[in-house]
Amino acid sequence: MGKKIKVDPVTSIEGHLKIEVEIESGKVKDAWSSGTMARGLEILLRGKDPRDASYVTSRICGVCHSVHQLCSVYALDDAFGAKVPTGGILLRNLAMGAQYIYDHMIHFYHLTALDYLDIMAVANYQGKDKGLNDVKDKIVGLVKSNDTYPITPRYNPDEYSVKDPEIVTSAVKHYIDALTMQAKARNMGAIFGGRQPHYQSIVVGGFTQMPTINQVVKFRSMLDEQAKFVNEVYIPDVLFFGTGPLFPLATMGMGGGHYNYASCGALKKNPPKNDLLFPAGVIMDMDLTNIQVKPFDAGKITEEATYGWYKDEEPLHPSEGKTEYDLDKKKAYSFVKAPRYEGKPLEVGPLARQLIAKNPALLDLVGKGVKPGLVARHAARALETKDVVDACYGWCDQLLSEMTKPGFKIHDTAHWDPPENGTGAGFYEPPRGTLGHWIKIKDKKIENYQCVVPSTWNASPRCSKNYRGQYEEALIGALVPDTDNPINVVRIIRSFDPCLACAVHLIDPKTNEIKKFIVE
Repeated sequence: MGKKIKVDPVTSIEGHLKIEVEIESGKVKDAWSSGTMARGLEILLRGKDPRDASYVTSRICGVCHSVHQLCSVYALDDAFGAKVPTGGILLRNLAMGAQYIYDHMIHFYHLTALDYLDIMAVANYQGKDKGLNDVKDKIVGLVKSNDTYPITPRYNPDEYSVKDPEIVTSAVKHYIDALTMQAKARNMGAIFGGRQPHYQSIVVGGFTQMPTINQVVKFRSMLDEQAKFVNEVYIPDVLFFGTGPLFPLATMGMGGGHYNYASCGALKKNPPKNDLLFPAGVIMDMDLTNIQVKPFDAGKITEEATYGWYKDEEPLHPSEGKTEYDLDKKKAYSFVKAPRYEGKPLEVGPLARQLIAKNPALLDLVGKGVKPGLVARHAARALETKDVVDACYGWCDQLLSEMTKPGFKIHDTAHWDPPENGTGAGFYEPPRGTLGHWIKIKDKKIENYQCVVPSTWNASPRCSKNYRGQYEEALIGALVPDTDNPINVVRIIRSFDPCLACAVHLIDPKTNEIKKFIVE
């Protein structure tokens, strides 16, 4: 029996997550992923007007907010029989493109970058660059005043941490610059979405806000700033670290997992044509020398709660899913259910999408020895940010062209009222991975509603077949030479960009101590 470590809560993520690992001979032998907060919004929707669903589900998260809104209106479009005009599709794409850019950027720079830096190396910077010296003075000043947030609390640097003062100082400056860029990306989304967070303009049948030429020009101008930062800072940073200081982690493929991947496909590149920016597909038991992509079939998805705090149920398709809690269940350890595809766990998110798309830049890294794992996830996320930026230019051009056509429309007004009875399913690829919403309507009200979110796939507990979830499997074999400093555990988990809900710290009611990890 090895030593068990509990990381509770996992910080720098969205939501309430506990990770428990068993360490033996300096490596993770077994792992358990526990979502420690119930969502329950599906229950709140019962009996409501179906058109409320997109606004309520948007509140599942305040960071990845409108991904649920869009997926919900996809389900409503399906149930209502709505045909979204090209203008509505383009406006949806632009609003969500901005959301993609901000989300990926904030994840790399503000939620994970410090995992790979010895931040205190900044104090040893000896260069002449004024911007970098300003960063040095700021960090040193924070340390001297004993006010080191947001760079602490942190795990101790290890052999894979970057310690070169010039590299670290430059990276911290990019961290600061990225704060401005992600804020501007949020403003881009508000141009068409109406507000941030939780867009107001995305509704069943299309979009509510008729665009103006000035809005499109403003969006495109701000997009130029994002393109410059993504191409000249974000991607070079990720590739530098991945093929340089972090290359040993990349070549060992630490954090790989099951090597099963899925994407439901998303964002029409040239609507109304059906060619997608992110193609749909499934990879099972991946062979890197010959990646085989099969069609994605939502009918093969099941969800169960063998180890969840819900009443036991056989594996069900999400359209038939239930949300009935059982808080006294002895074998349960998570509020996350266990979705499976053909009975097997899989990974969703940027790495899955880019492998399924066979992105040449990612496959080039694979050819250089980068194996699927935590480093490859960061690379895939950066590369697809460029894909989104490039696609947004095309959508701006197409929208301007569509706006000149007689009868330009952004909404199917003929299908605004809910049907007497009906069912619908919507699928989308948010930054974190495959998302599905299912709705059942009876007497023009919601009878049942179910969501299977990206972190449900990745953070799931074991299932009835005793397959570990993707987080759990990705941790197996991870190097943890110092059980008092399990930095590789959080590196792996954070590489998925977990989103279980809005993040909080758990405070001890007696000591006010922020919990970090517990060694048993």
